[in-house]
Amino acid sequence: MRRHVMIVTLAVMTVLATATSQAQTLTGTLKKVKESGTLTLGYRENALPFSFTGSDGQPAGYSIELCQEIAAAVQQELKLTSLALRWVPVTPANRVDAVVNGTVDIECGSTTKTLSRQEKVDFTLMTFIDGASLLTVEGSGVQTAADLAGKRIGVAAGTTTEKVLADFLRSTSLAATVVVVKDHDEGLAGLQTSKLEAYASDRTILAGLALQARGTARYAMISQELSYEPYGFMVRRDDSAFRLVANRALARVYRSGAVGAIYAKWFGGLGKPTAALVLMYALEGLPE
Repeated sequence: MRRHVMIVTLAVMTVLATATSQAQTLTGTLKKVKESGTLTLGYRENALPFSFTGSDGQPAGYSIELCQEIAAAVQQELKLTSLALRWVPVTPANRVDAVVNGTVDIECGSTTKTLSRQEKVDFTLMTFIDGASLLTVEGSGVQTAADLAGKRIGVAAGTTTEKVLADFLRSTSLAATVVVVKDHDEGLAGLQTSKLEAYASDRTILAGLALQARGTARYAMISQELSYEPYGFMVRRDDSAFRLVANRALARVYRSGAVGAIYAKWFGGLGKPTAALVLMYALEGLPE
């Protein structure tokens, strides 16, 4: 009997020691999530089809689904029976700070992975490849970049497109008026009310705006791309354990081919993925 009690006691002590060891080794976001049982995710309310508020009032989109895959991986990594997801809306202007100051643990939107942003945050593996362009109303007179002279061009504050547009106008010596707007909704409204002749953003986002637009106006994009925009999800710097869990989840989705169904769900109406995007999925589908 005494030996049986000793064996049970040793087993309990082993379990407790393992749990204590895991708790002691966890740091950063994983420790925060383990202790709170909650993962906080930032999302954009109007960056269709990547990240937006759906008709049911809940976050939806391509980036949201990828972040849900990451959340499931976090829950498995921490061996949690349940994990609460707290969604916090962010804007182009505050999204970087929201990650830095801990308001969100990961930002699930359409943020370009740049070197300057990596002075403040880290990024996961790439999640998409896009390029900046211009959306116009048919009949506005803007068909090529050269037609921008004397026009009013809207661009959202805090986006890489803001700098891209300024650099492009400077390099081409085009005298256009840049109108900085709060977000994509305000940019689309500017086109609809003729306050703007063009709105600059990434091509896929512009296509999403055109698809959601109501009214009789028809929209077009110029064929020229103004930039290269590789997307990734922002996480806090120096938090390699959490970033690795996120990267493993993304790589698994790419490697397995499951990303094909996610892409088709949100971008099917825009055609097949570009050759560059297919190559990105292959390169970022890292082996274990």
